[in-house]
Amino acid sequence: MGSLRLTLCTGALAVCALAPPVYAVDAGGAGISVSPSSPAPGADVALHVAGCSAKAGSASSRAFVADVRLAGVDGTLTGNSRVRASAEPGSYDVKVTCGGAVTTGRITVVSPSPSPSPSKSQPASHPAESPVAPVHAGGGGTAHFATVDVREAGPGTGQAVTGLVLVAAAAGAVAVLSARRSRGTD
Repeated sequence: MGSLRLTLCTGALAVCALAPPVYAVDAGGAGISVSPSSPAPGADVALHVAGCSAKAGSASSRAFVADVRLAGVDGTLTGNSRVRASAEPGSYDVKVTCGGAVTTGRITVVSPSPSPSPSKSQPASHPAESPVAPVHAGGGGTAHFATVDVREAGPGTGQAVTGLVLVAAAAGAVAVLSARRSRGTD
């Protein structure tokens, strides 16, 4: 079931990323492009206005959470906004004011993709706002320790006995080598 959700989310992301921007041109010559052209509620959108001689402008729409400040040079203004999470699917006008001229375009809000069902460990009424565990991505041999409390994972009795035996063997080897050297130099 997890691979199905991943496939659906990846497909939705690819459609949004590869969707062509929508263009609108009025008699004034200013062109408005919104990318992605069909965002879902809560999605970020980028606005590009071509053909405006001013260095600043603004864009407004009932679909946006706030008016967009547009800035740029050489006749192209850009700005970013977010579609209201409560926006209903449908077409919305985008009104751009640039250098005293008003241009209108449209944006089409689509219904959101189905969200995955909540997990048993996380109630649906309180979704997590941040990751609850580290991502298993790299780290080599230390990746396991990112998910385990290492303060409680100290050496056990077996490791302690093995360590003491190795220390005793090393001390015995040093003693034997020292005794041989002292006999050989006399």
